[in-house]
Amino acid sequence: MGKKAKSSKGALRAKERKLDKSTLPPPPKPVTDEVGSAKLLDEPSLPGSGYKALNQEGYDDGGVADLTLVIDLDDSVLRRKRGETDYFQALKADLLPRVTKGSLAHLPRREQKIKLAKLLFSDEEHDEDKNPSEVWQDTVDGNEDAATKKLRQERLASARMALSLSSVLREPACASLSLSEISKRRLSLYGKEGAEDALRCADKAIEIAGPGFWDRDEIEIEAEESPKIDEKYEKNATAPGLSNEVSLKLQPVRVSQLCLRSAYLHRGNALAALGREDEARETYQKVLPMLEAEPRCGRLDWERCSILVNIGNTFSRQGDYDKANEQYTAAEKLGRDHIEADEGNKVDGMGIAIVSMRARAFALKKAGREEDGKNVLKDVIKMQIELNAENEKKKAEEKEAEEKARAESAAKENSNTAANPAVVEN
Repeated sequence: MGKKAKSSKGALRAKERKLDKSTLPPPPKPVTDEVGSAKLLDEPSLPGSGYKALNQEGYDDGGVADLTLVIDLDDSVLRRKRGETDYFQALKADLLPRVTKGSLAHLPRREQKIKLAKLLFSDEEHDEDKNPSEVWQDTVDGNEDAATKKLRQERLASARMALSLSSVLREPACASLSLSEISKRRLSLYGKEGAEDALRCADKAIEIAGPGFWDRDEIEIEAEESPKIDEKYEKNATAPGLSNEVSLKLQPVRVSQLCLRSAYLHRGNALAALGREDEARETYQKVLPMLEAEPRCGRLDWERCSILVNIGNTFSRQGDYDKANEQYTAAEKLGRDHIEADEGNKVDGMGIAIVSMRARAFALKKAGREEDGKNVLKDVIKMQIELNAENEKKKAEEKEAEEKARAESAAKENSNTAANPAVVEN
């Protein structure tokens, strides 16, 4: 018997699976060209924004390019790893990692990544998010109202959901950031009682971002509401860290650094909550070298300020006011630089100065210099009033800019309609 002829359906399916390479998007740019938000913009990305870089040309993009690197919506890492043909064939056949059950199952991989970004970087305004400072303080005293507790529980659940989604999508950078957020939100919900769990999550975030290998199962368990760690579990660390040489062939080291900056900060906060001040200070200090090459702008100076004030607070809690004040002075100067510069971000500058001065006031009180602390708080209140006025002015300017943009858009649309009356008739 001869070979059986192919059916018409089989031939059609084969034709459908064949990839038309002319329709593919351009390949990802080289890893060395992936610089994220380290590259300043020529002009502000938003009207009325205060993103001007201090003492140099250009504007900060608000961390948008860094977010793009971490979320990797274009799947640059997978495309480099699998090759363009294999990647797009797998995408077309729906063979790439994505959630296939539950409420997200109908969404393609890219849309699920967008959902992940919203879980991690929500635009919703929460009282606890309005201040960009990441200075740790124990906000749990047992007298929280039900609404506050519920909000904190929901935010922790959201971070756990982000970790679960990161695991399914095989996105290690998002997994690391999710663990850092779980660490932060555990402290926010449970205070010092949650510090051990918070520290464990921060350590795992560092492990994912580091040069070694990590165990997927050991990470994924943190997505559970009450993770139970089996002491007899034998670790199977086979996934390369973000700064492992294998990973660095596929994505820039900046991705690892972004994750480490967040993880070290929250590890330091967890250690501070446990009263392990020397270890907390050592952990915070690991962030500073990663910020040295970053441009001076409001967003990054808030990060620098948080680290410096946290370091200062470790000294203050150990009774060394002089060393603590060195850190507060350095942090306050970051803010003063913006206030005094012609093109500085005055609003962020004042906020940074206020956080630094308030920390100094509390440290003075702790050092037995209560009167000096009260005098500093008077200056804090005075600057806060000025900052409130600046914020109102900024809101008015942004509203005016938005209305102007809408008016220009409407005028352009009316002009196009007038020039093409047939569009209206149709």
